[in-house]
Amino acid sequence: MLDITRIVQGWDYKADEVTVRIIQGDDDQSKIQMRLDLGLLQMEYSGRPDGKRPHGFESLLDYYQHQLEEYVLENGMEEGFFLDPDDCAALRNEALQYYYRYLSLFHLQEFGAVERDTARNLRVFDFVKRYAEDEPDRFSLEQYRPYVIMMNTRAAIHRLLETGQLEEAIELVHTALHTIKEFFRELGRAELAEKCNEVLFLSGLLDEIETKWKSHPLRLLRERMQAAVDREDYETAARIRDQIKQLLKK
Repeated sequence: MLDITRIVQGWDYKADEVTVRIIQGDDDQSKIQMRLDLGLLQMEYSGRPDGKRPHGFESLLDYYQHQLEEYVLENGMEEGFFLDPDDCAALRNEALQYYYRYLSLFHLQEFGAVERDTARNLRVFDFVKRYAEDEPDRFSLEQYRPYVIMMNTRAAIHRLLETGQLEEAIELVHTALHTIKEFFRELGRAELAEKCNEVLFLSGLLDEIETKWKSHPLRLLRERMQAAVDREDYETAARIRDQIKQLLKK
């Protein structure tokens, strides 16, 4: 039972792509498996990817956040609370587990779970940046922030586009681009933003969505309704409003 040959047989490793699948575990819970050249990596679908509960908490992030809350209750302020280098290293290693999982989930088109895990890692970045004792640790995860913002945005956009929410998708991309550009400005390297791969990708995605929105029936109906209101043709405006309501129900 310890030999994994039977498990990976017929499921070949492909070096040029992410090969993943969801299986039902012996505990009847969904597991994610990523095929590697020498075997596979198995992760829990929810909770901490390795299934552990450090200090009885779902993750180390939850544990340290609880420690912070306890510290504030005892001292009345955050000042004096910090993460030592070992704490930061442990949080970085845990974030790597979530990275492998959300990468797998993205390829499985489990976009809601990708949003969950990328948002969680962004909270880790914020927590370490705020409370790390040493400056190198405070900025150790920041280099990954634009990528995680992009992945979080891509997952959310897939969900919005599936339900035809183009306006919301456009607004979301604008917000993500602004956040990444602000990140570079805060670093004093605003000129790097326009060369950033994440900015280039999201800008291209924005162009695609805006092109679709220009000819979208909902947008055209709204323009017609506004034109009717402007000329005080409220009867026509009301009819168009009803058409919009019907379209939104589909």
